[in-house]
Amino acid sequence: MDMARTKKLGVQFIFFCGNGSDTYNSAFQELASHMGFPDDSVKHFPMTHDIGNLLMFVDIVLYGSLRQEPGFPPLLLRSMSSEIPIIAPNLTVITKYVTDGIHAFLFNSGDPSTAASAFMRILGEKGLLDTAYSVALEGKLLSKNMLAYDCIVAHVKLLESVLHYPSDARLPLSFSQVKERTWLWDPFESKAALGNSSSEDERHIHTRIAGILLGESAQSNWTIDSDSNDTSSYDYPTQSDWDDLSEVEIFEDIEMREMEEIDERVEKPLLTWDEVYRNARKSERMKPEGNERDEGELERTGQPVCIYEIYRGEGAWPFLHHGSLYRGITLSKGARRPRSDDVDAVMRLSVLDDTYYRDLLCEFGAMFAIANRIDTVHKLPWIGFQSWRAAGRKVSLSESAEETLEKTMAGENHEDVIYYWVPMDTDQTSNFWSTCDCLNAGHCRTLFEDAFRNMYGLPEGVAALPPMPNDGDYWSTLHSWVMPTPSFLKFIMFTR
Repeated sequence: MDMARTKKLGVQFIFFCGNGSDTYNSAFQELASHMGFPDDSVKHFPMTHDIGNLLMFVDIVLYGSLRQEPGFPPLLLRSMSSEIPIIAPNLTVITKYVTDGIHAFLFNSGDPSTAASAFMRILGEKGLLDTAYSVALEGKLLSKNMLAYDCIVAHVKLLESVLHYPSDARLPLSFSQVKERTWLWDPFESKAALGNSSSEDERHIHTRIAGILLGESAQSNWTIDSDSNDTSSYDYPTQSDWDDLSEVEIFEDIEMREMEEIDERVEKPLLTWDEVYRNARKSERMKPEGNERDEGELERTGQPVCIYEIYRGEGAWPFLHHGSLYRGITLSKGARRPRSDDVDAVMRLSVLDDTYYRDLLCEFGAMFAIANRIDTVHKLPWIGFQSWRAAGRKVSLSESAEETLEKTMAGENHEDVIYYWVPMDTDQTSNFWSTCDCLNAGHCRTLFEDAFRNMYGLPEGVAALPPMPNDGDYWSTLHSWVMPTPSFLKFIMFTR
């Protein structure tokens, strides 16, 4: 406002925050008037408003949030792609992608008053300076490929965790060899600009795109012969081959139907009631599922602990463990593994049959289901939980760690204690409470501190927030922990 008055610029302020209720809007206008904004110079739009229409009338975008975000703010990305100069704090997630004075104008997040210096670098006597336009152009070029590297690395990590190659296959490169400039739009734009180019030019473009996607190291090991069109070495099936295959399938189907009709016409002797009863009992004993469940319960008898692996649906079956130490619990009705003694959480807690509550409780719903009439499903002194994603991320317990854990719990009485596991070779620089604040709009730390202070009657001078280990977001988010069964019941009562 001071610079606008000095340079005699007519400035309109658009605030994009809060909700669209009349109460919020009137309170916001009253606050703007109290702070000295000129009349009719402030417009307020809620967060649900379409930001694309607002950016058409904007010259500068100021990002005023000083909270650490888990990812690059979408508002800044939309503004950069619309070739609008942005002013933002020098937060870690922002400086990771943009450079001050080249792609954006940054100010010190520890001293928000330094934002005035950023405005001085943009505003001139009659409007925006040439520097603002050049920075906006660089920001637009950067926004096209800025998040492509993170997206590609995330997809490659996912593929590495789910794809299993045969022993005779040539393995692809590791995702660690993916370079920052892996993805570029230029080859695609060139192809679109060529229009009706010749087939030779198109093959050259495809070869160029493949070289960019594979990287220099892969390109040296794999070359594309763009001039070779000889396909005589390939033995493709012809239409006559497909016709022969269809005739064979029809013949087999007719033969199977004839055999079934012959079996139905064969006269079979009638059985007595005793023989029918014995055959029914024999077939029931031959069912593997019931026997496996009984064997699983017998194997766990005498063990100190059982770790329940929480999963949803058949897609998680390959990541689940087998053996007496682990037992699966599914949050999807009727999705237990065959020939296993998995627990159906929906059958034990009917509220989970409602998708609203099942999605609201997430994996805590499985813990509530185990705690509900726990004596009918769990009779061991220790209980543990682990998400199926732990095995998918290769951060589950190793065999030696399982033996150490069982020996530890078989010893002396530990009372209220919790054991968790986390890989030792990972970067453990994350903070539990900071992550919790990011996921809960910054209210996690304050609410927990107030709750603990009220529960235990702690005075104001004593820190009420318990210290949490820096776990690299593994055990706390994947539920990789065990505790005594009585302590687990206390925890569930407090959680409920």
